[in-house]
Amino acid sequence: MQLRIAVFGQAPFGKDVTVRLLEAGHRVVGVYVPPTAGARADPLATEAEARGLPLFRHRRFRRAGKALPELVEEYRKLDADLNVLPFTTVILPPEIVEAPRHGSLCFHPSLLPAYRGGTAIPWQIILGESVSGVTVFQPDAGVDTGPIVVQKGGVEIGPAETAASLYFDKLYALGLDAMAEAVAAVAAGTARPEPQREAGASFQPRLGDEAARIDWTRPAEELDRLVRGCDPQPGAHARRGAERIRLYGGGLEALVGEAAPGTLVAADGDALRVAAAGGTIRVAKVRVAEGSKLGAREAGLRVGERLR
Repeated sequence: MQLRIAVFGQAPFGKDVTVRLLEAGHRVVGVYVPPTAGARADPLATEAEARGLPLFRHRRFRRAGKALPELVEEYRKLDADLNVLPFTTVILPPEIVEAPRHGSLCFHPSLLPAYRGGTAIPWQIILGESVSGVTVFQPDAGVDTGPIVVQKGGVEIGPAETAASLYFDKLYALGLDAMAEAVAAVAAGTARPEPQREAGASFQPRLGDEAARIDWTRPAEELDRLVRGCDPQPGAHARRGAERIRLYGGGLEALVGEAAPGTLVAADGDALRVAAAGGTIRVAKVRVAEGSKLGAREAGLRVGERLR
């Protein structure tokens, strides 16, 4: 059965989901992408323009907690059977989420009900999970709390995993398959949404600079997970005098000598090793203040210095 689908998303994942929908024979009647924030064009918006799909760009759909009536009216004219939310950061009002006869489907990069929230991938690494997966669910009034339509797990989180590698190398393709499977089930009338159980449920806040600050009194294994979980964004950070230093490409190694946590104890090419409580953290790249990512020695860091 061909569906009339409205897509709310952005980024390469939003684009690739939309392409899969079109290849499956569905009709995309509208594509909603946030306004461009920088010079780089959004891949989903570019794809929609190239294919002649109706493209809408709105920063928000609600004001003071209420739906913007002009945007609801604009949306209703599309006469969509289903909304697909593959990678969206906007909060849609129920007047849009619940409007289609088949409702909405939303992608989430964790095994719900665990790791609800907008930065699920980094937190899974930071908090030491060993297995991940993806979920497609029907959004409701809560945050990532709606009934589950498709869930795929069994994804190993390796000891050197970063947020980037977990998403792009492991969850991305699995997520595309999950979204395609969920839409196909809706189209075939075989979708059987299952309410989420609250056993094992958790919610993590947005990962900002406060949570990404390195506390050198914490065990080395925790700091290693923080560095990897915050790579590439926002970047786990420490202080070098008045400068903020963000660390990337972390890896946990055996303790090198006896040095105070935060001390740069060894160099290997452009990489450095930083002493921590019970181990050493290998740092491949750093970013000083608002500069570019550089090799640690290229950035001027030297053995014997101590980060705070």
